[in-house]
Amino acid sequence: MTARPMVELRSVRRTYSTGHAAVTALHEVSFTAAPGEFVALAGRSGSGKTTLLNIVGGLDRPDAGEVVIDGTDLATLDEPELDAVRRDAVAFVFQGFGLVPELSAAENVGLPLRLRKVAPSVRDQRVSTLLELVGLGEHGAHLPDELSGGQMQRVAIARALAGSPRLLIADEPTGQLDTETGLAVMALIRGVVEAEGMTALVSTHDPVMMALADRVLRIEDGRLVDA
Repeated sequence: MTARPMVELRSVRRTYSTGHAAVTALHEVSFTAAPGEFVALAGRSGSGKTTLLNIVGGLDRPDAGEVVIDGTDLATLDEPELDAVRRDAVAFVFQGFGLVPELSAAENVGLPLRLRKVAPSVRDQRVSTLLELVGLGEHGAHLPDELSGGQMQRVAIARALAGSPRLLIADEPTGQLDTETGLAVMALIRGVVEAEGMTALVSTHDPVMMALADRVLRIEDGRLVDA
């Protein structure tokens, strides 16, 4: 029996009001992503990538269409239920890293588990495993400003994985990194998707990085042109 999609969008539309005008950011977008699949979302700045990722992750709601994550139609959820999906099923990585500057790498990675009140011994073991997974096993005590950009993004990825999400969403995660470091980070995402068995939807404009994905979706002016 074929597994149900981890992500399924059906005719999703999103329009924003700007003064007296309306701008349609997404036009009838439909696609699926299978469990364990690494999907790259390619498009120029302003093409609708971030809007699409925000809708898939439940950070924004569409004006029309359906967004189904692991069999759950997000439109049927109230805000507390949607918060639970964002907390337990979906993880986000952004190009700005978003680390807490006063916390060490290990403390940043463990923050989602601390918020869930996971037992300290379990939390510490998970943090140690994740730092090793992203190649920072010896950097747990370092503060963010003691790390390079690539290392900070690795910490952000480890933090995103802390709660064992089923879906990883990354919006231009290599946007602030040089090409070599960016490729290493994308290869890391590829590796952790396989190691953790999750689905990943990652936006990028770099064709070299797209080559690491199982499939590439191309978006232009809010429309998928190659799905």
